[in-house]
Amino acid sequence: MGEERVKEEALRTIGLFQTLPQLVVFDLDYTLWPFYCECRSKREMPSLYPHAKGIIHALKDKGIDVAIASRSPTADIATTFLNKLGIQSMFVAKEIFSSFTHKTEHFQKIHRRTGVPFNSMLFFDDEDRNIKSVSKMGVTSILVRKGVSLQAFRSGLENFSRSNNPKNKKIEDYFGEKSK
Repeated sequence: MGEERVKEEALRTIGLFQTLPQLVVFDLDYTLWPFYCECRSKREMPSLYPHAKGIIHALKDKGIDVAIASRSPTADIATTFLNKLGIQSMFVAKEIFSSFTHKTEHFQKIHRRTGVPFNSMLFFDDEDRNIKSVSKMGVTSILVRKGVSLQAFRSGLENFSRSNNPKNKKIEDYFGEKSK
């Protein structure tokens, strides 16, 4: 599926939800692109996962901000790759630095920079430890296995909508408890 078709499908998916995040945050390595940037050279031409760019463009078209939270020890390579891919300017915040805090420090900085509350953020990452720690901050967090995809994107929006709509949550809790 080409980038434009992915964008169209992502726009349709966004249109299914009344409750949307103010900010969507992406990890880089094995979330937006299929490698660790510290294992690459700045001279290389990077590539994104097939659905990544279309999803980012759809979010921007709908006025939803995007940001990066990466624990890469090579911010210079990551920044070079974002520039080569033509997406550097799309992000309202780029927190790319090595850390032992499982991204909580990254999210504190993103929050200070954007003013977006944690419960108005949606986060995609490939590491379970980051998902767990950031979720405890109130961020809706989605674990991706082979990069961000339309399926993961839809799942993220569903989880965000569910956790940010008290009416839906009460109904789901009621039916969820009855069906177990």
